[in-house]
Amino acid sequence: MTETARRIVLLGPPGGGKGTQAKRLEDKHGWPQLSTGDILRKAIKDGTPLGQRVKATIDAGKLVSDDEIMGVIAERMDQPDCVNGFVLDGVPRTLGQASALESLLAEKGTPLDAVIELRVPDERLLERLTGRFFCAQCNANYHETFHPPQTEGVCDHCGGTEFKRRSDDMPETVKGRLEAYHEQTEPLKPFYESRDLLRVVDGTMDMDDVTAEMERVVGLL
Repeated sequence: MTETARRIVLLGPPGGGKGTQAKRLEDKHGWPQLSTGDILRKAIKDGTPLGQRVKATIDAGKLVSDDEIMGVIAERMDQPDCVNGFVLDGVPRTLGQASALESLLAEKGTPLDAVIELRVPDERLLERLTGRFFCAQCNANYHETFHPPQTEGVCDHCGGTEFKRRSDDMPETVKGRLEAYHEQTEPLKPFYESRDLLRVVDGTMDMDDVTAEMERVVGLL
């Protein structure tokens, strides 16, 4: 594990590989993956004051505000494992969140080192996401093209024969998710380009090549 500190934001569409690559960087370099969803769930589980407010918001069927999201992010960044950097996965999603994050990091004296966009064409994302399915018995994940069961119709892990798909992996739902991503996130690119932070990595490469290119653009190779 390296002691080189890096503070990174990962941008990319659903199915673009952000979660996978963030976890790889965490395992290899010790920069914790700060996933917005995971952080919100943990804050709620731990019952922090902010977590309690977020829970009340969610229970009321409302969207979590930018202030609440940045609040739980700030709490997480104050934990000891973030002293040597982190990888933000899932935030910022909007210009408002990007501005709030910039202010938060300026207060801490820990500016971002890079914003990496994992770029994958929509047609490739549709193939990735709509081909996913999982075993109904043990939840093992598969893909029609890239990772089918060794024996068709039989789970490699438990021998189950019933499979399901996530509702948000249906073609029309995926298209809607991609449209929302482009609408919300496209404005972030000029925001970070103007700060000379944006770096683009081809997310269609092999997994190892994507990781190596990410390391290169943050100055580790």
